[in-house]
Amino acid sequence: MLDVNYWAVALATLSTMIVGSVWYTPKVFGNYWMRVAKVDPGDRNAAIPILTTLVVSFISAWVLAIATQVAWTALGGSYLGVALLTGVVLWAGFTAARFITHDAFEGRPAGLTILNIAHELVTVVIMALIIGVWPPAGTV
Repeated sequence: MLDVNYWAVALATLSTMIVGSVWYTPKVFGNYWMRVAKVDPGDRNAAIPILTTLVVSFISAWVLAIATQVAWTALGGSYLGVALLTGVVLWAGFTAARFITHDAFEGRPAGLTILNIAHELVTVVIMALIIGVWPPAGTV
């Protein structure tokens, strides 16, 4: 039976919003991102993208928590270490690989791809840290 700490999943979900808010703020990488991705902040209402991000971030955190539990059950060891390793492996094998493939076919600038996959790596590592330090009750 797989146990998931839904409090950790909720906090990991919220962490993605914080990371994204900082990462894409104009003072960090936002100006570059808007210019290279051709995003005009005045073009649309941000409510739908923010709500979408919240939903998919919950799904990502939940899947990471399940994958961590599966990996920890199979491998044992440090729950935090397994969470971090699981997050990085899933990021490399799915997120980064898919971004690179899609961006290459869409002809997006390499800098934009690197910016976005680096954001995803930071996001996943922080989610993994939260999930790893707050395992399900009775797990470790």
